[in-house]
Amino acid sequence: MKFKKPRFWDYKKPNFYAYLLFPISLLIKLINKFKINKIKKNFKIKTICVGNFYVGGTGKTSLCIEIKEILERKNIKTCFVKKFYKSQFDEQKILKKNGSIFLSKNRAKAIEKAEAENYDFAVIDDGLQDKSINYDVSIVCFNNNNWIGNGLTIPSGPLRENIENLKNYKHVFLNGNLENLDNLKKEIFRINPSVNIHLGKYEAININEFKKENNYLVFSGIGNHHTFVSMLKNYGLVVLEDYEFPDHYTYSKKDLKLIINQAKKLKCEIITTEKDYFRFENLKLNEIKFIKSKLKIIDEEKFIKSIT
Repeated sequence: MKFKKPRFWDYKKPNFYAYLLFPISLLIKLINKFKINKIKKNFKIKTICVGNFYVGGTGKTSLCIEIKEILERKNIKTCFVKKFYKSQFDEQKILKKNGSIFLSKNRAKAIEKAEAENYDFAVIDDGLQDKSINYDVSIVCFNNNNWIGNGLTIPSGPLRENIENLKNYKHVFLNGNLENLDNLKKEIFRINPSVNIHLGKYEAININEFKKENNYLVFSGIGNHHTFVSMLKNYGLVVLEDYEFPDHYTYSKKDLKLIINQAKKLKCEIITTEKDYFRFENLKLNEIKFIKSKLKIIDEEKFIKSIT
């Protein structure tokens, strides 16, 4: 889905437009209730689903990669599973770069393929709302800045399901730059006092390739653009301008030419994300560099023990 989310989704309270769309949100909720399968499919392979309530930009893919790396360091044969969407080739490419990935338009069939190849664990990128599968572990990711936006479900707000549903989950990840933690933890524990809250912090692996004395123009088409910009500033980089595109945006030559020309006017170097760079790397634009980042799990040992 390639659209730039409405600004009112991230207001602290619902506005006129949110209430106007509220009847549609109720209708979608009703339809989804009838869709739920009574029989959930189980697998021999251990399944860890990393999903979200807030649409896009919660660090799911980054967390999947980190979980897989940790498990493999413990000699646990692990792979990725993702439902195939043509528009999400960038995420598929990143996962493939970091390990074996099984794709299918039917998520259960992709898990079956992984099981047939004798993997111990399958880390599923997205799929929390797929009620046809009985996951061994389900993880709900949130971005510390976006949190739940205006608190309403699609299309009135950015949530795939009501925030009160957190009472049905055991693991929550708060991903970002460790901001707003006290308030978020308080709200989560209000809904589910027994939930395990884990923290993820974004780290730039190749930050030394970028000089602090230079100025930068930053752009991205990801769900957490402001968190990306904030991370760069925390490393001491001077960001003169930043441009936000829709999640999974397909850049045209014209888009990139405008960005390059603006950077020349401002005498800036250009930075984007690795995920964005994959969408136009075939153009071989030397003027654009990317930040390679990873999500560090703060309570790594505690988290791994809780899921294994």
